[in-house]
Amino acid sequence: MPASDASSPTAQTPATPAQPNVLFVLCDDLRWDHLGCSGHPNLKTPNIDRLAKEGVHFKNAFCTTSLCSPSRASILSGMYAHKHGVRDNFTEFPTSIASLPQRLQEAGYDTAYIGKWHMGEDNDEKRPHFNYWASHKGQGKYFDTEFNIEGERKVLPGYYTTSVTQLATDYIKRPHDKPWCLMLGHKAPHSFYTPEEKYAHTFDDVHVPYPKSAFNLKDKPRWYRDRLNTWHGIYGPLFEWRKEFPNDKPEGVKDFENMIHGYWGVILSVDDSIGALTRQLEESGQLNNTVVVFMGDNGLLNGENGMVDKRAMHDASIRIPLIVRYPGLSPAEKPKAVPQQVLTLDLAPSLLELCHATPLPEAQGKSWVKLVKSGDKAWRTAWFYEYNYEQYLTIPIQGKQLAHYTPNIRGIRTANWKYIHYPHGDDSEDRHMAELYNLKTDPGENTNLINIPAHDAKKRELQVQLAVLMDEAGLKEDKMPIDAGPPRLPSDSSSAEPGRIPD
Repeated sequence: MPASDASSPTAQTPATPAQPNVLFVLCDDLRWDHLGCSGHPNLKTPNIDRLAKEGVHFKNAFCTTSLCSPSRASILSGMYAHKHGVRDNFTEFPTSIASLPQRLQEAGYDTAYIGKWHMGEDNDEKRPHFNYWASHKGQGKYFDTEFNIEGERKVLPGYYTTSVTQLATDYIKRPHDKPWCLMLGHKAPHSFYTPEEKYAHTFDDVHVPYPKSAFNLKDKPRWYRDRLNTWHGIYGPLFEWRKEFPNDKPEGVKDFENMIHGYWGVILSVDDSIGALTRQLEESGQLNNTVVVFMGDNGLLNGENGMVDKRAMHDASIRIPLIVRYPGLSPAEKPKAVPQQVLTLDLAPSLLELCHATPLPEAQGKSWVKLVKSGDKAWRTAWFYEYNYEQYLTIPIQGKQLAHYTPNIRGIRTANWKYIHYPHGDDSEDRHMAELYNLKTDPGENTNLINIPAHDAKKRELQVQLAVLMDEAGLKEDKMPIDAGPPRLPSDSSSAEPGRIPD
């Protein structure tokens, strides 16, 4: 039977191999709702949608720290950030911690990493437990990034997404005498959003206003309003899409619109990448013997609450796309949508179970294989979120110094409720007003119920539940940095101490 017929969703599913291949595709800052299969009104992503139509679409997937490096470390280890120790975007993944690629390599897999690694900002050296390595320092660039490919550094000319996709398809084409795991890290759709030319003007005619929630801040913590004119606010530089800032004039929304168009444009190239990878798997007869995972490391606020960042605990920031196509998990002709809350912590335990590899004994996540196949009555009904304050000073952009500030965050999310608070870091009173949302009636988190007496009982219930979850995860003594508040901007920017531009 030809390879293309064998991988058709209507063809008879072959016997599940003892050890399937793994193709894990990780996007950077991709929102859960910015896919065709998630109902986006303007983005068409047929190749990603196909994975959902032939696999498992996790409708409620979340990261436990909405920041690139901590989230990536959680994906590899199955651990919360406080346990694996990667709390910022400049820390290496600890070699002392057992990881997903390590366990797969021990189980006989050929392991490969291609694309954006983003743990250890200035290090492009090959990381442990990968047989093949093609990555770069830091963020990389949308055009002409220098890669370290198996020890040889060279610039790959052209568009980033196209370059890493070509490296990945070349890897899949190789003759393999054992199962393989390829992890592909896209730069997209991380800022500074630069679409390739064919998508540069795709959305020119689509009007994009500021979200209504950007102006609904009266019942929100003060730090939301303090952010509006900064690096992470809608009146700031918008990742250089706005040249004159801060700008709170009505006509300034055009810069915001252009930024969103750029964000959408780079996602279209990711969909092309998924199409190319899927075709290569089909042509080589490997599609049905491969666990294909499509995932984001964290979400992104695109103007909600006046923010253009992540870090915060609102769903736009913490909710991520997660799609898995593998007939051994769910037949292609019987796709599934999973409503339960799954976490970045669950990815490693789940893949190791599917690949019949040794589990990670210290993982704090749980395999969702049983949940998908037959249901799991013991599945979590709540989980907690953590983010630690980082003392960036100021960010120099176009001769101006811009503040960058997010407080310590601890919170709990259930299916229907969310409670968020902002500890000072020294056991004194929280620095900012807490937040309480009824997600069933207010999925956009527009109305903060924290000071409504009728909800005091629910608030106390969630506070107790949060404390229990944190204790169980090893945070009975929760050490966090002292929140020094937003940095003070000097009157003379020429004498300001420059800070690193954060992820």
